[in-house]
Amino acid sequence: MKNTLIVGGGNIDFDFALAFMRKENFDFVIAADRGMEFLRQAGRAPDLIVGDFDSVDHDALEYFRRSGVEIRTYQPQKDSTDMEIAMGAAIGKGSERITVLGAMGTRLDHVLGSLKNLSMPLAAGIPCALVDPRNRVRLVDAPITLQRSGQYGKYVSLLCFGEPVTNLTLKGFFYPLDGYTMTWRDAVGISNQIVDEEASVCFDSGQLLVVESRD
Repeated sequence: MKNTLIVGGGNIDFDFALAFMRKENFDFVIAADRGMEFLRQAGRAPDLIVGDFDSVDHDALEYFRRSGVEIRTYQPQKDSTDMEIAMGAAIGKGSERITVLGAMGTRLDHVLGSLKNLSMPLAAGIPCALVDPRNRVRLVDAPITLQRSGQYGKYVSLLCFGEPVTNLTLKGFFYPLDGYTMTWRDAVGISNQIVDEEASVCFDSGQLLVVESRD
C-alpha cells in the first residue's frame, strides 16, 4: 500500500509531527508550499514540492532544488489552492492512503478549504485524514466502524457534508441514533463518545465528516 503524507503550510506542532512521521513510515511525501519549511527543519526531504511559493522561505526552496527534489511551480493567480494541487498530485501518484499534516491553522477559510479537499480522495476511493495533535478528520460516504481502543480522542463528532445523510444509525455511542436524517443545519452529532468496545456509524446516502478530537 502506497502510504502518502502531505505537509501543508498551516500550524504544525513540530514534536508531534516528527513523532507521527516516524511512527507511520510514509512511502511518499509531498510538501504543499510552506510545508517544505517544516520538512527542512525536520531533516526530511520530500519526494515532491508543489505551490506558488509566494510566501515561502526561498532558502528552503533552493535547498531542496539543489537536492534534486521534484518541484512543480504554479502562478499565484490560480483557481486551485496549493493543498488542492497537492491532493491531486497524491492521487495521481497512485496513493492508496493519504494523511495530511499542516492542513489547519488560524485562517478559517484555509481550514474550510482543507475540509472541502477531502472530497477529492473520497471520490477516488482513497482513505484520507487531516491530522493534528488534537484532531483527526475524515470524510466518508459509507458505513464505518470505530474501535474504542483505536480512537484518536475522547470525542467523536459527525457532521453532514452536503446533501442530507439518510437513515443515520449510531450504535455503541453514548448518544445513539436510529434512522435519523441529518442535514447541514444539525448539531446533533457534535461531541458524542464511544461507550462500547466497538461503535458503528451506518447510513444509506450522503457524506459525513468524522471528527475525532481530544481536549
